[in-house]
Amino acid sequence: MPLPADIQMDLHPKVTPFFDAQSNTIAYVVQEPDGPACVAIDAVMNFDAAAGRLTSECADAMIAHIEGANLQLEWIIETHVHADHLSGAPYLQERLGGKIGIGAQITTVQETFGKVFNEGTEFQRDGSQFDALFTDGDTYHVGAMPCTALHTPGHTPACMVHIMGDAVFAGDTLFMPDGGSARADFPGGDAGQLYDSIQRVLALPDEMRLFVCHDYGPGGRAIAWETTIAEQRAANIHVGAGASREAFVAMREARDAQLAMPKLILPALQVNMRAGDVPEDDAGNMVLKIPVNRI
Repeated sequence: MPLPADIQMDLHPKVTPFFDAQSNTIAYVVQEPDGPACVAIDAVMNFDAAAGRLTSECADAMIAHIEGANLQLEWIIETHVHADHLSGAPYLQERLGGKIGIGAQITTVQETFGKVFNEGTEFQRDGSQFDALFTDGDTYHVGAMPCTALHTPGHTPACMVHIMGDAVFAGDTLFMPDGGSARADFPGGDAGQLYDSIQRVLALPDEMRLFVCHDYGPGGRAIAWETTIAEQRAANIHVGAGASREAFVAMREARDAQLAMPKLILPALQVNMRAGDVPEDDAGNMVLKIPVNRI
């Protein structure tokens, strides 16, 4: 799959991060260089699983920033169906507008987890809960800034990396160089595909800014979210310095076998495959299912 030919390294969007400590997620508001249009990426709703309580601290911080800077929210992007937090996309859309977009392979995720959660025929598996479904190489605009979506499967089938001027938003495809890469053992994940997707990202221009979706502060360092393609290519502990596909797959599969499931995977998947809407019972109450021995 070729890289886009129209990368515009002379465009420098303004990137504001929002760190959610519960899920170690970094969400972003990205503003076009010379205008008020912006996009929100991987917005988070806060969820207390023990109490069954949904709150909006992280999403509210994004809204306050957008309103405080008099920005216009045009897009709400999900880089993939997250397994560690509930999406804040519909919450932002209800308050500020904008279109919710995700990779077109969301339909594969919906089909897989529709079975896991024993969803009935009322649950549509065609991606229609989202306003836009991106395929590889699709372009869209945030104000006057052109953006490109790259399909980067491996962590999940629907993962997309988004290029905006000299910035690339990697989702879970890559972590910071000392963090490596995301797991590939969820249903539909594939370590070999992940390696191939990462190589595609590493072929982007050296000086491109790369923003990650998660950071866990390995070794006790401060949380970080911005690196460069050159730094990733040289120093990423999983794929840097020319690591082979075979070595990566062996490492990833061995490592994944030791990892516990994310604490919020069951609520997150059933909410996020619905574009962030929480399922309801016949009385209109928000409810979540806990399938047993299915993941």
